[in-house]
Amino acid sequence: MGGTTPQVLAIDLGTSGMKAALVAADGTVTGWAERAVPLRILPGGGAEQDPRAWWEALGQVTADLGRAHPEQMRAVTTVCASTQGEGTIAVDADGEPLTACISWLDMRGAPHLRRQFGGFPAYQGISVRRIVRWLRLTGGMPSVTGKDPAAHMLLVRDEMPAVYERTASFLNVLDWINLKLTGRTVATVDSILTSWVTDNRRPGHIRYAPALVADCGIDRDKLPPIVACTDVIGTLTPAAAAHLGLPGSVRVVAGAIDNTAAAIGAGTTGDNEPHLYLGTSSWIAAHVPGKKTDVVAGIAAVPCAIPDRYLMTALQATAGANLTWLRDKIVEYDDPLLGAGHVTRDEGSIFDAFDKIIPTVPPGANGVLYTPWLYGERAPVDDPNLRAAFLNISLDTNRSDLLRAVFEGVALNTRWLARAVDRFLGVPVTSMAITGGGALSDSWCQIFADVLGIEIRRDAQPLAVNARGAGWIGAVGTGMLSFADIPDLMRSDQVFEPTAAHRATYDEIFDTYQDLHKRLAPVYRRLHRR
Repeated sequence: MGGTTPQVLAIDLGTSGMKAALVAADGTVTGWAERAVPLRILPGGGAEQDPRAWWEALGQVTADLGRAHPEQMRAVTTVCASTQGEGTIAVDADGEPLTACISWLDMRGAPHLRRQFGGFPAYQGISVRRIVRWLRLTGGMPSVTGKDPAAHMLLVRDEMPAVYERTASFLNVLDWINLKLTGRTVATVDSILTSWVTDNRRPGHIRYAPALVADCGIDRDKLPPIVACTDVIGTLTPAAAAHLGLPGSVRVVAGAIDNTAAAIGAGTTGDNEPHLYLGTSSWIAAHVPGKKTDVVAGIAAVPCAIPDRYLMTALQATAGANLTWLRDKIVEYDDPLLGAGHVTRDEGSIFDAFDKIIPTVPPGANGVLYTPWLYGERAPVDDPNLRAAFLNISLDTNRSDLLRAVFEGVALNTRWLARAVDRFLGVPVTSMAITGGGALSDSWCQIFADVLGIEIRRDAQPLAVNARGAGWIGAVGTGMLSFADIPDLMRSDQVFEPTAAHRATYDEIFDTYQDLHKRLAPVYRRLHRR
């Protein structure tokens, strides 16, 4: 195949930085380059990134790829991006940013959201009448934390009126990258979702809902036209072609936000085929044929990359973040644990050390239980007050017990979520793909299989899932393959089967885990009222 195989330049822009890879239609990922991009944390709940820094970093990573893989770079016919979601950039009529990107972490818009959408009766300060309409038309509702574009745009309108007047369009992260690539201002069916202004009841015909637009407080002409994720939106502008070192004839496919792209990159394009993404946070997602919302569990099916399908997404707030916390707050810089596996601070390598320790501790972590709610929880309960805890520590407890308890705690939390997913899908999940950085740990994959009691299929390149997803979306958009072809192209490097001997142990621990939530939730509420 060599360098003659057409390649997609797959852009993967996360909060931590810009990555890019070269992806063939068969899913082969050649080359990988990345650059860190800083995140600015501001007083009062602000979090911003400089979009110009993304663009500069994209030029750097494509130059790296060109030097390392010149043949494949010459074979690029398509560019397609996967990006972080829920960011907001105000741009002027020339497409120049008037603001930094207001990040998905930014909560400054929360009071503006409550003012815009209040009313009696209310739920968490939001009019119940409006919530019902959002659920019926969109499948969800704005986050009362202010962390999505619905609140970000109001923040600009109310606190930066001069900027608001000059704003030609409000763009999500993906939309801005596409504007820089093509000169065209569009939003995708998934990037526009969390502006909460679209009618999502017909998956092949996502459009603005006039009633939601009239109510959102933002001028209609500041909302971009909507396209499908697989639409070819143009070719590279002369400036973009020069910046990326590619011909101007290269086509740009609209692409998707990260969880949409991961669902494609995990190979789970069939109905009710779930994958577990295990990164800083985690989610279970699956493509489904119909729009549906489970209000109680906080699970919704929303527009996605496959034009006639929805993506069920059930998000948990912290997964790998618990291991980062262990590494950064519990394991000190001179700790002997860091010598096992020559651990550095990059994602994944810490698992070399952890995988040496975890098998030395029996299932159940010698009686220690861990709840992984370092930053509250999203699903199957939406409770920002929940916090992490170790329980049942004794004089006999050692650090290896604590380590295994953390891995098991995240898996127990996922089992709790998986029960809600089973109800949502209407069929019990018996096998699940696992991807993301946490899948690098053999021990964790086995713990998930044992705790969930199902087969776990590991992605052979779990860190490449978003880039692979962007590559495949680009390949579908330019006619190189169809979504139906993708499951046969997916490569797993290992299948983890549940260990029958551990079933009873984890069943008993899970019953206790659920009981702990019921008992501890009111305690955390009281603690947070102080």
